[in-house]
Amino acid sequence: MKYKIHKGDTVEVISGRKADKGKRGEVIKVYREKGRVTVQGVNIRKKHQGQIQAQGRTMSPGIIEFEGPVHISNVMLVCPSCGKASRIGVTRKDGVAHRVCKRCEALID
Repeated sequence: MKYKIHKGDTVEVISGRKADKGKRGEVIKVYREKGRVTVQGVNIRKKHQGQIQAQGRTMSPGIIEFEGPVHISNVMLVCPSCGKASRIGVTRKDGVAHRVCKRCEALID
């Protein structure tokens, strides 16, 4: 499935946990098969990790914090020109698709 949110876009969380709602961050990764995105600074998870030896290096044990994936329907793209979270449309020019902000009608790509 094709999504209108890509890696590197700034998005705003519109629903989900109270602590994450309203936060803005950059998309780190898009999981197309699962319909989820990982956003920087959102949905922070903690993992208790033991000592690991890999490729001749030893990773120290401890509690690791990392971003967990969020469903793509819970985030909304922030328009770079108007700075607000808005819906995205697609227009075609010369056979090439371009993303367009529905609020200010500015090109995103």
